[in-house]
Amino acid sequence: MTAEGFLEGRRLQLARGVLLQCIMGGYPPARFYGSDDGDLALVAEPSQVHRLPWSEEGVALAICDANELDGSPSGLSTRGLLKAVIARYAAHGLAPVVATELEFFVFAPNSDPHQAFLPPLGKDGRRELGHSAFSVSSNNGLRPFFQEVYQCMAALGLPRDTFMHEMGVSQFEINLLHGDPLLLADQTFLFKHLLKEVALKHGLSVVCMAKPLAHTPGSSMHIHQSLVDIASGRNVFSDAQGQATQAFHHFIAGQQVCMADFTALFAPNVNSYQRLCHPYASPNNACWSEDNRAAGLRIPASAASARRVENRLPGADANPYLAIAASLAAGLHGIEQSLQPTAAIQGEFVVPDHLVLPCTLHAALERLKGNALARELFGSEFIEGYVASKTLELTDFFNEITPWERRVLAAQA
Repeated sequence: MTAEGFLEGRRLQLARGVLLQCIMGGYPPARFYGSDDGDLALVAEPSQVHRLPWSEEGVALAICDANELDGSPSGLSTRGLLKAVIARYAAHGLAPVVATELEFFVFAPNSDPHQAFLPPLGKDGRRELGHSAFSVSSNNGLRPFFQEVYQCMAALGLPRDTFMHEMGVSQFEINLLHGDPLLLADQTFLFKHLLKEVALKHGLSVVCMAKPLAHTPGSSMHIHQSLVDIASGRNVFSDAQGQATQAFHHFIAGQQVCMADFTALFAPNVNSYQRLCHPYASPNNACWSEDNRAAGLRIPASAASARRVENRLPGADANPYLAIAASLAAGLHGIEQSLQPTAAIQGEFVVPDHLVLPCTLHAALERLKGNALARELFGSEFIEGYVASKTLELTDFFNEITPWERRVLAAQA
């Protein structure tokens, strides 16, 4: 849209089906988004209109809500779903506080999808081998790229906490500061967009797949969650003596009850499960623990005022609006139903059968499709449309034969 049209308040409309477009570009049958495929109105969030600092053409980006033409929120909008979850908390006098940790890989350009990703050439002319986790070395030659990332983050109002080189080859992590869940979802979306655009300017490729390299840790989007009492501003997960409250345990229990059925919302792609099938630091379980990274729900070591629950299931490929909405909705379900969690686990442990999560996209979609609570929380229109779109993607994946199958199985009698 032209700047003049935007400033005049001209309405921008979008076909409803676009919200269910799958990653290959196709759509499920029209019955999943209204047989007429009518329009939605895109309504810009005034606080989320940004001049894009990396753009030489003076382009701006506006994050929008997708509303029906009568002004009501669209049931297919993940941003709208998150706003509805936040409103449900407000009805209880509570406000969620979240933070996201986003991991990503920085690779050399890759024009051939049959070839593995490679890290960029370093200053010494060599490619990183994976020995740089948590290193202060700048031999990778990426300092100019990250300097522009920081500058663009500041220009977009994205406050950052810590930055580090992660465990994988040319893998990095930036933590965003905790705050309002909708704001953090917007910031996470903007940050991922920023990363990819700035990387292109520097002749690099940023990849937010859950598992882009074999034999290498995957990329997560951990979600840290706490709740504050709106009237007092107090963290309701801790009492006056600094001890864990019933609300804290109810919240954990809700997450445990819902994680298996909601896995497809946290791990939306075939590749998501490549990360989860290697469970170290990528837990495919609904156990909880005090500061144990093998648990799907980790309670980080902190002061009582910062007591929080870290959901370690989502990967970097997750939709931040949907993942945060699903995680918070699960916690609120536990509070509303006064659910009790299992006992906390510590050290090495065996995951009980009822806390094991689906390990394939097909299994996860079957769990989601058959879950009545998901339909109650997010609406049948969204769940059915989401499953239909993801089923198209899964079918497309199975229409290809992988190099592993040709290499290993072709010689079998």
